[in-house]
Amino acid sequence: MTRARNEPGRDGKGTTSAVQSVDRAVSVLEILARHGEAGVTEIAGELAVHKSTAFRLLGVLENRGLVAQAKDHGKYRLGAGVLRLAGAAALRLDISQEGVPVCRELADELGETVNMAVPDEEAAVNIMQARGTASVTAQNWLGRRTPLHATSSGKVFLAHMPPALREGRLGRPLHRFTDRTITEAPVLRDELAKVFAQGYAVTLEELELGLAAVAAPVRSHDGSVIAAISVSGPVYRLTAERLPRLGGRTAAAAAELSRRMGYGF
Repeated sequence: MTRARNEPGRDGKGTTSAVQSVDRAVSVLEILARHGEAGVTEIAGELAVHKSTAFRLLGVLENRGLVAQAKDHGKYRLGAGVLRLAGAAALRLDISQEGVPVCRELADELGETVNMAVPDEEAAVNIMQARGTASVTAQNWLGRRTPLHATSSGKVFLAHMPPALREGRLGRPLHRFTDRTITEAPVLRDELAKVFAQGYAVTLEELELGLAAVAAPVRSHDGSVIAAISVSGPVYRLTAERLPRLGGRTAAAAAELSRRMGYGF
Protein backbone atom coordinates (compact mmCIF):
# COMPACT_ATOMS: atom_id res chain seq x y z
CA MET A 1 0.00 0.00 0.00
CA THR A 2 1.42 3.41 -0.99
CA ARG A 3 1.71 5.97 1.80
CA ALA A 4 0.06 9.31 1.18
CA ARG A 5 2.45 12.11 0.36
CA ASN A 6 1.65 14.10 3.50
CA GLU A 7 1.45 11.13 5.85
CA PRO A 8 4.65 10.95 7.93
CA GLY A 9 6.43 7.65 8.01
CA ARG A 10 7.65 5.99 11.12
CA ASP A 11 11.00 7.78 10.67
CA GLY A 12 9.55 10.84 8.91
CA LYS A 13 9.25 14.47 9.84
CA GLY A 14 6.11 13.92 11.90
CA THR A 15 7.88 11.59 14.31
CA THR A 16 10.92 13.87 14.50
CA SER A 17 8.70 16.87 15.25
CA ALA A 18 6.80 15.00 17.97
CA VAL A 19 10.01 13.87 19.67
CA GLN A 20 11.38 17.41 19.47
CA SER A 21 8.21 18.76 21.09
CA VAL A 22 8.47 16.26 23.94
CA ASP A 23 12.14 17.16 24.41
CA ARG A 24 11.30 20.86 24.53
CA ALA A 25 8.45 20.30 26.99
CA VAL A 26 10.78 18.42 29.34
CA SER A 27 13.33 21.21 28.93
CA VAL A 28 10.68 23.73 30.01
CA LEU A 29 10.10 21.76 33.21
CA GLU A 30 13.84 21.62 33.84
CA ILE A 31 14.16 25.38 33.30
CA LEU A 32 11.39 26.08 35.80
CA ALA A 33 12.88 23.62 38.27
CA ARG A 34 16.22 25.40 37.98
CA HIS A 35 14.96 29.00 38.17
CA GLY A 36 11.84 28.60 40.27
CA GLU A 37 9.88 30.71 37.82
CA ALA A 38 10.43 32.23 34.37
CA GLY A 39 8.60 34.20 31.72
CA VAL A 40 7.84 33.23 28.14
CA THR A 41 10.69 35.37 26.74
CA GLU A 42 13.23 33.83 29.11
CA ILE A 43 12.07 30.28 28.36
CA ALA A 44 12.09 30.91 24.60
CA GLY A 45 15.63 32.23 24.87
CA GLU A 46 16.91 29.17 26.71
CA LEU A 47 15.17 26.86 24.26
CA ALA A 48 16.33 28.92 21.28
CA VAL A 49 12.80 28.99 19.86
CA HIS A 50 10.29 31.67 18.94
CA LYS A 51 8.14 33.06 21.75
CA SER A 52 5.01 31.63 20.12
CA THR A 53 6.52 28.13 20.29
CA ALA A 54 7.38 28.57 23.96
CA PHE A 55 3.89 29.89 24.62
CA ARG A 56 2.28 26.84 22.99
CA LEU A 57 4.46 24.47 25.03
CA LEU A 58 3.55 26.29 28.24
CA GLY A 59 -0.13 26.16 27.31
CA VAL A 60 -0.06 22.37 26.92
CA LEU A 61 1.84 21.91 30.18
CA GLU A 62 -0.53 24.28 31.97
CA ASN A 63 -3.56 22.35 30.72
CA ARG A 64 -2.08 19.19 32.24
CA GLY A 65 -1.36 20.93 35.54
CA LEU A 66 2.40 20.59 35.15
CA VAL A 67 3.01 24.34 35.13
CA ALA A 68 1.07 27.27 36.58
CA GLN A 69 1.12 30.97 35.78
CA ALA A 70 1.32 33.61 38.48
CA LYS A 71 -1.58 36.05 38.09
CA ASP A 72 0.32 39.08 39.39
CA HIS A 73 3.37 39.08 37.09
CA GLY A 74 2.60 36.43 34.47
CA LYS A 75 5.64 34.23 35.03
CA TYR A 76 5.39 30.45 35.10
CA ARG A 77 6.35 27.96 37.79
CA LEU A 78 6.02 24.21 38.25
CA GLY A 79 2.45 23.16 38.91
CA ALA A 80 0.82 20.75 41.33
CA GLY A 81 0.79 18.04 38.65
CA VAL A 82 4.55 17.69 38.99
CA LEU A 83 4.17 17.13 42.72
CA ARG A 84 1.52 14.49 42.05
CA LEU A 85 3.81 12.60 39.68
CA ALA A 86 6.79 12.95 41.99
CA GLY A 87 4.71 11.80 44.93
CA ALA A 88 3.55 8.69 43.10
CA ALA A 89 7.13 7.81 42.14
CA ALA A 90 8.39 8.44 45.66
CA LEU A 91 5.58 6.32 47.10
CA ARG A 92 6.56 3.35 44.94
CA LEU A 93 10.20 3.77 45.89
CA ASP A 94 9.27 3.98 49.57
CA ILE A 95 7.01 0.94 49.51
CA SER A 96 9.66 -1.07 47.66
CA GLN A 97 12.26 -0.24 50.28
CA GLU A 98 9.97 -0.75 53.26
CA GLY A 99 8.47 -3.92 51.81
CA VAL A 100 11.71 -5.86 51.47
CA PRO A 101 12.12 -6.92 55.13
CA VAL A 102 8.40 -7.58 55.56
CA CYS A 103 8.17 -9.84 52.50
CA ARG A 104 11.46 -11.55 53.27
CA GLU A 105 10.37 -12.39 56.83
CA LEU A 106 7.03 -13.73 55.61
CA ALA A 107 8.70 -15.90 52.94
CA ASP A 108 11.18 -17.29 55.48
CA GLU A 109 8.40 -18.04 57.95
CA LEU A 110 6.01 -19.72 55.52
CA GLY A 111 8.54 -21.20 53.10
CA GLU A 112 6.47 -19.99 50.13
CA THR A 113 6.82 -17.33 47.43
CA VAL A 114 5.82 -13.87 48.59
CA ASN A 115 5.10 -11.09 46.10
CA MET A 116 4.17 -7.47 46.41
CA ALA A 117 2.03 -5.99 43.63
CA VAL A 118 0.75 -2.53 42.80
CA PRO A 119 -2.32 -1.67 40.71
CA ASP A 120 -1.73 -0.54 37.14
CA GLU A 121 -4.88 0.21 35.15
CA GLU A 122 -6.35 -3.20 34.21
CA ALA A 123 -3.72 -5.31 35.97
CA ALA A 124 -1.73 -5.99 39.10
CA VAL A 125 2.03 -5.64 38.58
CA ASN A 126 4.45 -7.54 40.80
CA ILE A 127 7.28 -5.24 41.89
CA MET A 128 8.95 -7.44 44.49
CA GLN A 129 9.41 -11.15 45.13
CA ALA A 130 10.89 -13.17 47.97
CA ARG A 131 11.17 -16.95 47.82
CA GLY A 132 10.91 -19.25 50.80
CA THR A 133 12.74 -22.54 51.26
CA ALA A 134 9.88 -24.59 49.83
CA SER A 135 9.57 -22.45 46.68
CA VAL A 136 13.07 -22.66 45.20
CA THR A 137 11.66 -23.91 41.90
CA ALA A 138 8.73 -21.48 41.75
CA GLN A 139 8.30 -19.39 38.65
CA ASN A 140 9.41 -15.78 38.59
CA TRP A 141 6.48 -13.36 38.95
CA LEU A 142 8.61 -10.21 39.16
CA GLY A 143 7.48 -7.58 36.69
CA ARG A 144 4.52 -9.62 35.45
CA ARG A 145 1.16 -7.95 34.80
CA THR A 146 -1.56 -10.25 36.10
CA PRO A 147 -5.35 -9.97 35.66
CA LEU A 148 -7.37 -8.43 38.44
CA HIS A 149 -10.26 -10.91 38.51
CA ALA A 150 -8.15 -14.09 38.53
CA THR A 151 -5.43 -13.28 41.09
CA SER A 152 -5.47 -12.73 44.82
CA SER A 153 -3.73 -9.33 44.57
CA GLY A 154 -6.08 -8.29 41.80
CA LYS A 155 -9.11 -9.21 43.88
CA VAL A 156 -7.75 -7.04 46.69
CA PHE A 157 -7.53 -4.07 44.33
CA LEU A 158 -11.00 -4.70 42.91
CA ALA A 159 -12.51 -5.06 46.39
CA HIS A 160 -11.15 -1.67 47.46
CA MET A 161 -11.84 0.27 44.25
CA PRO A 162 -14.41 3.06 44.19
CA PRO A 163 -17.74 1.33 43.38
CA ALA A 164 -18.22 3.07 40.03
CA LEU A 165 -14.76 2.09 38.84
CA ARG A 166 -15.21 -1.49 40.05
CA GLU A 167 -18.54 -1.83 38.28
CA GLY A 168 -16.90 -0.59 35.11
CA ARG A 169 -14.37 -3.41 35.36
CA LEU A 170 -17.06 -6.00 36.11
CA GLY A 171 -19.15 -4.81 33.20
CA ARG A 172 -16.54 -5.98 30.70
CA PRO A 173 -16.04 -9.59 29.57
CA LEU A 174 -13.85 -11.47 32.04
CA HIS A 175 -11.35 -13.86 30.47
CA ARG A 176 -11.45 -17.47 31.59
CA PHE A 177 -7.99 -18.89 32.33
CA THR A 178 -9.10 -22.19 33.88
CA ASP A 179 -12.36 -23.95 34.69
CA ARG A 180 -12.22 -22.29 38.13
CA THR A 181 -11.82 -18.68 36.93
CA ILE A 182 -14.74 -16.54 38.07
CA THR A 183 -16.14 -14.88 34.96
CA GLU A 184 -19.70 -14.11 36.09
CA ALA A 185 -19.99 -10.56 37.44
CA PRO A 186 -22.56 -11.36 40.19
CA VAL A 187 -20.42 -14.22 41.52
CA LEU A 188 -17.28 -12.09 41.47
CA ARG A 189 -19.14 -9.23 43.13
CA ASP A 190 -20.07 -11.54 46.04
CA GLU A 191 -16.47 -12.76 46.20
CA LEU A 192 -15.15 -9.20 46.42
CA ALA A 193 -17.56 -8.37 49.25
CA LYS A 194 -16.12 -11.33 51.14
CA VAL A 195 -12.56 -10.12 50.43
CA PHE A 196 -13.41 -6.69 51.80
CA ALA A 197 -15.02 -8.14 54.94
CA GLN A 198 -12.37 -10.72 55.86
CA GLY A 199 -9.31 -8.63 54.98
CA TYR A 200 -7.69 -10.95 52.47
CA ALA A 201 -8.36 -12.57 49.10
CA VAL A 202 -7.99 -16.17 47.98
CA THR A 203 -7.52 -17.77 44.57
CA LEU A 204 -7.50 -21.50 44.01
CA GLU A 205 -6.45 -22.54 40.49
CA GLU A 206 -8.18 -19.50 38.99
CA LEU A 207 -5.17 -18.22 37.01
CA GLU A 208 -3.22 -21.44 36.54
CA LEU A 209 -4.03 -25.05 37.33
CA GLY A 210 -2.17 -26.20 40.40
CA LEU A 211 -1.59 -22.67 41.73
CA ALA A 212 -3.15 -21.20 44.89
CA ALA A 213 -2.59 -17.81 46.52
CA VAL A 214 -3.75 -15.42 49.22
CA ALA A 215 -3.25 -11.64 49.33
CA ALA A 216 -3.96 -8.74 51.67
CA PRO A 217 -4.06 -4.95 51.18
CA VAL A 218 -1.28 -2.51 52.01
CA ARG A 219 -2.47 1.00 52.84
CA SER A 220 -0.84 4.40 52.65
CA HIS A 221 -1.04 7.02 55.39
CA ASP A 222 -4.47 8.16 54.16
CA GLY A 223 -5.93 4.66 54.21
CA SER A 224 -6.02 4.11 50.45
CA VAL A 225 -4.91 0.69 49.18
CA ILE A 226 -1.63 1.15 47.32
CA ALA A 227 -0.31 -2.42 47.13
CA ALA A 228 -1.00 -6.02 48.03
CA ILE A 229 1.20 -8.69 49.59
CA SER A 230 0.52 -12.20 48.34
CA VAL A 231 1.65 -15.70 49.20
CA SER A 232 1.48 -18.29 46.41
CA GLY A 233 2.40 -21.89 45.89
CA PRO A 234 1.19 -25.27 44.61
CA VAL A 235 -2.20 -26.50 45.74
CA TYR A 236 -0.73 -29.59 47.37
CA ARG A 237 0.97 -27.26 49.88
CA LEU A 238 -1.50 -24.37 49.88
CA THR A 239 -4.55 -26.52 50.47
CA ALA A 240 -8.04 -25.11 50.90
CA GLU A 241 -7.82 -25.92 54.62
CA ARG A 242 -4.53 -24.03 54.99
CA LEU A 243 -5.52 -20.91 53.04
CA PRO A 244 -7.48 -19.13 55.84
CA ARG A 245 -4.48 -19.32 58.19
CA LEU A 246 -2.17 -18.10 55.45
CA GLY A 247 -4.63 -15.31 54.70
CA GLY A 248 -4.58 -14.16 58.30
CA ARG A 249 -0.79 -14.21 58.46
CA THR A 250 -0.51 -12.35 55.15
CA ALA A 251 -2.98 -9.75 56.41
CA ALA A 252 -0.80 -9.26 59.50
CA ALA A 253 2.28 -8.72 57.32
CA ALA A 254 0.37 -6.28 55.10
CA ALA A 255 -0.77 -4.40 58.21
CA GLU A 256 2.85 -4.13 59.35
CA LEU A 257 3.89 -2.68 56.00
CA SER A 258 0.90 -0.32 56.15
CA ARG A 259 2.12 0.86 59.54
CA ARG A 260 5.57 1.51 58.06
CA MET A 261 3.88 3.56 55.33
CA GLY A 262 2.26 5.75 58.01
CA TYR A 263 -1.18 4.18 58.22
CA GLY A 264 -2.76 4.29 61.68
CA PHE A 265 -0.75 7.20 63.01
